[in-house]
Amino acid sequence: MTRTPDDPQELRSALRADLVAAMKARQPDVVTALRTALGAFDNAEAVPLPDLPRVVATSEHVAGATAGHGSAEVTRRDLSIDDLRRILRAQVAECGAEAVRYESYGQSEAATRLRRQAAALSGYLPG
Repeated sequence: MTRTPDDPQELRSALRADLVAAMKARQPDVVTALRTALGAFDNAEAVPLPDLPRVVATSEHVAGATAGHGSAEVTRRDLSIDDLRRILRAQVAECGAEAVRYESYGQSEAATRLRRQAAALSGYLPG
C-alpha cells in the first residue's frame, strides 16, 4: 500500500481489499498481518459489559438463553483514524519486538516472517 487513508472506513476498506489480494497472491505473512490488524480493530471497538445480574431464561426451546439488561447486542465504539493508527503502530512494534526475541532464540525464519508482517502493516501508516 502506498497511500495512507485519512478516514477510518477507508482504512478498513483498504485493509480488506488488500487482504483479498494477498490471499489470491498467496502471501501468507501479509494475510496474517492484515487479519490480525482487522481483528485488533474489532476488539478495540467492543465495549465492556456492565456487571449487572442476568436472568437465565427457563425455556425448553432455547438452552442457556439469557434475558434482561445487557443480554442483547450493544452499540460498538466508533474508532477514529488516530485510534486505528495507534493500533497499527502497536501491531508493528509487537511484531518487531517478537522478531528480535525469535532471532535471539535462533529462529531466524520466524523472525523474518514477523518482520514481513510488520512491513506489511507499516505501509498503512503515514511517514
